[in-house]
Amino acid sequence: MSFQDQERFKLRLKYPASWPGNGWREALPVGNGRLGAAVYGAVYKETVVLQHAELWHGGRRSPLPDVASSLAETRALMDRGEYDAANRVLSEALLAAGYDSELYKPLPLADLNIVMKPGKGFRRYARELDLASGVASVRGEDGNVAFRRDLFVSRADDLLVCRISFEETASEAAIPGGEAPEVELGLTLHDPQQSRPFDSKLLPTCVDRLAADGYIRYAARSVDGTDFGVVLKVVPIGGRTEAADGRLSAQGASGGVLALAAVFVGGDRHDEWRKLKEKLDAVEPDYGRLLARHAVLHGELFRSADFSLELEGSPRSNEELLMAAYEGETPNELTEKMWAYGRYLFVSSTREDGLPCPLYGLWCGDYDGLWSHHMANENVQMIYWHALPGGLSALVPALFNHYDGLMDDFRDNARKLFGCRGIYIPAGTTPGLGLPNQIVPVIMNWTGAAGWLARHYYEYYSYTEDAAFLRDRALPFMRETALFYEDFLTIGADGRYRIYPSVSPENSPGNFAAGRDADQLAHPMPSAADSAMDFAILKELLGNLLEGAQQAGMYEDEWSKWEDMAARIPPYLLNQTGAVAEWGDVAFEDNDNHRHMSHIYPLFPGNEVDGQRQPELFEAFAKAVRSRQTVGLSDQSGWSLAHMSHVYARLEDGERAMECLDLLTRSCLLPNLFLLHNDWRNMGICLDFAEAPFQIDANMGFTSAVQEMLLQASPGRISLLPALPERWRQGRAGGLRFPTGTVKLEWNADTGHFRAELKALRDTAAIVRIPGRFGACGWHGDWNGETGTDSGAISVAIPADGTLTITAAAPDSLAAAHERSDAR
Repeated sequence: MSFQDQERFKLRLKYPASWPGNGWREALPVGNGRLGAAVYGAVYKETVVLQHAELWHGGRRSPLPDVASSLAETRALMDRGEYDAANRVLSEALLAAGYDSELYKPLPLADLNIVMKPGKGFRRYARELDLASGVASVRGEDGNVAFRRDLFVSRADDLLVCRISFEETASEAAIPGGEAPEVELGLTLHDPQQSRPFDSKLLPTCVDRLAADGYIRYAARSVDGTDFGVVLKVVPIGGRTEAADGRLSAQGASGGVLALAAVFVGGDRHDEWRKLKEKLDAVEPDYGRLLARHAVLHGELFRSADFSLELEGSPRSNEELLMAAYEGETPNELTEKMWAYGRYLFVSSTREDGLPCPLYGLWCGDYDGLWSHHMANENVQMIYWHALPGGLSALVPALFNHYDGLMDDFRDNARKLFGCRGIYIPAGTTPGLGLPNQIVPVIMNWTGAAGWLARHYYEYYSYTEDAAFLRDRALPFMRETALFYEDFLTIGADGRYRIYPSVSPENSPGNFAAGRDADQLAHPMPSAADSAMDFAILKELLGNLLEGAQQAGMYEDEWSKWEDMAARIPPYLLNQTGAVAEWGDVAFEDNDNHRHMSHIYPLFPGNEVDGQRQPELFEAFAKAVRSRQTVGLSDQSGWSLAHMSHVYARLEDGERAMECLDLLTRSCLLPNLFLLHNDWRNMGICLDFAEAPFQIDANMGFTSAVQEMLLQASPGRISLLPALPERWRQGRAGGLRFPTGTVKLEWNADTGHFRAELKALRDTAAIVRIPGRFGACGWHGDWNGETGTDSGAISVAIPADGTLTITAAAPDSLAAAHERSDAR
């Protein structure tokens, strides 16, 4: 029997969160894009960490000094071959001027503590996360009582909702006296013992807790002077509440307990308490109705796409799936859940009118979260790769809201750091801080963040065709990015552009890295020249800017200038093996012992190179990929394995793409399916780094990698099932997007069945490629077309609202299926 939807989208666990000193890392996450809650799932003493998207602390803005003259010094040193000295010039100039800005950190808002008194000891414990509804549940039995806690954060009402219910078990006598177990609820400052070590100055102060009349009022003040807090309403059904020491106990609540919490960030605590109590008083305390309102909004987003491998049998717990993954292959059931989980975490971490999804989602239980900011030299981009192809375009503008809101900082950076017009975006930013903050060469000398982010602006326009967004937001952002390059680039003796200093994140050339530092995270000398990634970003930016400006009829007097700039970009350099070199200057040797694959940008995430249009260059990139793969796995990280899976999918190598995900699930996956930066156990697959921070980017990267194996789409090109792993024998996918329409897919490799349905939302002209393994196909529907240059491609034109259906049933696949059946 195939799994039903209600089973496919559930994570089941047999153990509570148990990471020593950081229980939140293994908690079950729920959220509405603004408020997040991490549910530890302990039996009798439950902890729920609350976090608000707008609550950050501990950062610092320092006036940015004008050190633009340092660029000439950097280049003069590089011209003389004094690269080590040049590497440090800009960073040292800022430090010498006393510059001292610091990134803000997400601040845990509070701990909701729920205490039940133990009786005879628990049994039949389980916890569960329903991805389709966003409800975390904990259940068990104690003596004659079965208990259950269900918790979600409402997208409709912006409340945390928790229901605690009790039932008499069939195997025991009735509850003595008809009384349900006593339940105590409280709100406290997040437990400092559940955080990585931090400066005690970051601990909030002025903590107030008041409990009376069925309400708990909690507030504290951050180190930045911001008040924040919670009002919790406790409704005992069939019982009463008693207040003591800032806590409420629900007694005799035979019908269970309903707890509703509303939070605030900023303002006067007493005013906010009053407003939140009024809000809670106006809410009907009906769990079913509250859940129904939330589930509609959450479900519309979560179910905007689907992916199934048509599994049969009984679902397994997360722990069982992890044990199976350790055997060598990610079970198909786990692959399905990981795809869905990445979408769930994204939907739960951001919203249409909110802030972008951060690296910890809305579940940071550290007061000084390591790498908890928006990092734009890989990580924030990976978080968003899946969104547009996965039908979640409604949530993408939050990314642009963040960067558009910091444009004054970015302009100041360009002018004072490099003497350039336009914008310079530092790799790391947080709400309220777009100034340089990580004053080290590997970050300061990298100028590609704005160009890489510009790709996301233009891709959003490609999928939505939102003319107002193109005119008012995308093109202005892209133009300012191009202005920076216009001033920053130099022209060499051959009339081609040079870009230096030029960092290929976060690598150092091989002849400057060997033997310098044993620290795997070190960056000995990253400031080289003419990195392939920098030129790939520039080429993509200028092409998109020119195309978009011509469509919008804007900036006409600059079109010829951008065309001239594009013509000056040098071709990619090939090294002695015929692979694309990471730097276009022969003074810098390739260094394949590294987790980043920055020089592969034209293949992925870019769409510049593919095997049909540029077979020779495509093979040069393939050689570069294989060179990076052959080095020790100990140089990889969780997110880099996800990135490499995308790259192999672009090479149409489904087995290698899946192998990368196998390595990821074996090394960096926690029981709650959070992915970590690296394996904390030092099992040899990735970096040896004791902290192993949780980073949500790899979770989204897993989702995106699966989608890349199913569908690769760019304007004018659609490739169906381009990298299908052998173990995905049958499956289906729906709601996936190409820029002008949607795709439904279903296949069965054992019977030779293949069916694809392309629905055009707008007039569509594209080359469609189909997998050769399914043999000859029939093409039906509202379209015009002709056979392309290879047998697996056809050039099609589909009118708006038209449908193209492609079907196949290859006889040789049927024969193979019969052979396998006979062998059994």
